[in-house]
Amino acid sequence: MTQRIITGIVAGAVFLGLAILGSTPFHILVALLVIIAMSELFRMRKLELLSFEGILATLAALSLSLPTTQYFPQLGTDSNFTLFTLFLFIMMGVMVFTKGKYSFEDLGFPFLSAFYIGIGFQNLLAARENSLFILFLALFIVWATDSGAYFVGRKFGKTKLIPSVSPNKTVEGSLGGIVSAVVVALIMVFLYPKQAPSISLLHLVILAAIFSVVGQIGDLVESSLKRHFGVKDSGKILPGHGGILDRFDSLIFVFPMMHLLGLF
Repeated sequence: MTQRIITGIVAGAVFLGLAILGSTPFHILVALLVIIAMSELFRMRKLELLSFEGILATLAALSLSLPTTQYFPQLGTDSNFTLFTLFLFIMMGVMVFTKGKYSFEDLGFPFLSAFYIGIGFQNLLAARENSLFILFLALFIVWATDSGAYFVGRKFGKTKLIPSVSPNKTVEGSLGGIVSAVVVALIMVFLYPKQAPSISLLHLVILAAIFSVVGQIGDLVESSLKRHFGVKDSGKILPGHGGILDRFDSLIFVFPMMHLLGLF
């Protein structure tokens, strides 16, 4: 637990500090997170990231997540998806020269991995560009959900949520996480009313509950992946916490949902 707390404080300070700073330093951090997350996914499936599909999939994820238009304006306003499509087509073109050893079905994992990671971090950066408050709102909703689910689950948890995917999670813990997320969201709005989105408190409560549920689904999706591939953690880069995917699995789902529901 001590190691977990120390890692959380240091990693959190670095991430939040660069998030507040924004611009290129934060973009570089996100690029590193994308590369590490892709390497963790490929390692789960016992594939090499330094292979043609690994490199192309990582480039696809980076092109989707980073503000390519800002750095390469000549590519046009939709350069993220254009470059993503280009790298996908290159992967598909490789099939022609492999004499059946690399099939259309083999493209599924690297393509879906690139989209999963790329679209999540793309929306993280979009949230930061729109509002630092929205970025922090997502972070604190996810952190409050995790903490609330953990402590309420330990104290009152009896009914298993989805034991085949995550045997320790309970319905009571999940509900505790939702309540915690709503409370934290309300506190943030009361503390920073000028930075908060112009929505009613009821609307905020509903959205916070939705984001908490979506975050828990993101966490369960990654748990399902780890169970499928027979690994305990996605990586070991964060002592006591596992890998980058272990820390960002919920956020990868929450930020796109925030965008979909119009918060940025």
